[in-house]
Amino acid sequence: MKRILLGAGLGMAAALALTAPAQAAKTLVYCSEGSPENFSPMLNTTGTSFDVALPVYNNLVQFEYGGTKVVPGLAESWTISDDGLTYTFKLRAGVKWHSSNDFKPTRDLTADDVLFTFERQWKPENAYHKVSGGAYDYFNDMAMPKLLKSVEKVDDLTVKVTLNTVEAPFLADLAMPFMAVMSSEYAQALQKKGTLEKIDQVPIGTGPFQFVAYQKDAVIRYKAFEQYWGGRQKLDNLVFAITPDAAVRLAKLKAGECQIMPYPNPADIDAMKKDESIVVQQQEGLNVGYLSFNVTKKPFDDVRVRRAVSMAMDKKAMVEAVYQAAGVPAKNPIPPTMWSYNDSIEDYPYDVERAKKLLAEAGYPNGFETDLWAMPVQRPYMPNAKRIAEMMQADLAKVGIKAKIVQYEWGEYRKRLQAGEHQLGMMGWTGDNGDPDNFLYTLLGCEAARPGGNNLSKWCNKEFDDLVVQAKRTNDVAARTKLYEQSQVIFKEEAPWYTVAHSVVYVGLAKNVVGYKMDPFGVHRFESVDLK
Repeated sequence: MKRILLGAGLGMAAALALTAPAQAAKTLVYCSEGSPENFSPMLNTTGTSFDVALPVYNNLVQFEYGGTKVVPGLAESWTISDDGLTYTFKLRAGVKWHSSNDFKPTRDLTADDVLFTFERQWKPENAYHKVSGGAYDYFNDMAMPKLLKSVEKVDDLTVKVTLNTVEAPFLADLAMPFMAVMSSEYAQALQKKGTLEKIDQVPIGTGPFQFVAYQKDAVIRYKAFEQYWGGRQKLDNLVFAITPDAAVRLAKLKAGECQIMPYPNPADIDAMKKDESIVVQQQEGLNVGYLSFNVTKKPFDDVRVRRAVSMAMDKKAMVEAVYQAAGVPAKNPIPPTMWSYNDSIEDYPYDVERAKKLLAEAGYPNGFETDLWAMPVQRPYMPNAKRIAEMMQADLAKVGIKAKIVQYEWGEYRKRLQAGEHQLGMMGWTGDNGDPDNFLYTLLGCEAARPGGNNLSKWCNKEFDDLVVQAKRTNDVAARTKLYEQSQVIFKEEAPWYTVAHSVVYVGLAKNVVGYKMDPFGVHRFESVDLK
């Protein structure tokens, strides 16, 4: 057995006012870019929704604050069998649960809570499996139902997870938001009342902050959890002021109405860096922005059309106009900072005449009509989707393709895109665990091509899929690297995406914020943050 060492343990003021006296409370206001779909990380795949759940929940294992290393969380230690199939987790004793007006916990964290967390997503017979739509995208897209053989309670503080096959990124997967541990006692209490959906609307966790209230599309309030196993936070209150417009977020930061703002407009970054009242943090983004071709719909079932569209659009001009100095053109589905990135691959050139010839060969000498879905929110990998869509629309018109731009509210946009309603759909991804598997399998594998999955192109290529599945089944990094490099060659040849850009990520802070670290996975965490 391998033993893992233990780890150490603008008029908004009224709306944001909390019950504690203003003089006594230390409150940090975060100007978030959008509204959450709900408060359950099991059900979501976007950073916007992960951000609101992270203060509330913990995982068995977690990523170190500001880094990619997997460290103990609710499990203080674990062992892995020599064959790599059995993981035994020892839970911390005395971990307390949050409470609410309707729920008061009667016990600490136990193995029952871990089992519930797995079984809700895994077992169709679980009472909560279909609650809130039951679309466990991550759990299913990562083939967890096939991977898991059993999850057993050894005793109140010990859980044994047995896999059907070796899974190289399994521990890192467990640190991702979708595996946040939920209270089975809370679930049982809601079931008795017949209000099962509250589990995703009024979250109860073990995390550093306790959920207080949500005013839709306006504000989310949290307070420090006094009994947090990791120690009481320095902040008394954490407030999310939902502010979709980047210019307004910056104005609020300058006015002192919020202390942290994500995703500034690229055009504002230089001025922010010169502003003595603002601290700008930045890092290379573990991300990619792309346009998916729905290969189940004509004419994008023809690879010649996909290649023609890829050559019809001026990527360099898009990146210069929209990302400016905060992005680089993308040619692969994984970012260049990630191991196994295949730099030998050549991108499709911007070549209008070659694009026209390919379209003619495919039977579309005069072009065709298509939809072009543009994201309604600002993300680091897509800072202005509408502008990019307009540039794509203009370029496509030059080869006879008439593209109609389509937009929906963010939650509806994602739902419809994952259902495969689009022909051309704009999206992006920020890595969640630092492993190429999180891009290549989760976004492009056959398992994720199902309706509702994150493979938005619905592209299932057996040769590609065999390579990325094989890469999951070995712990040899050199062997995995070769497999991933080969898979990127197939991806480029088959062109299920038009890769747009990888971005640099920025965040603006007030001068009095201390202890905040940017997260390599693009989420925003507030443990250990303080205000001078």
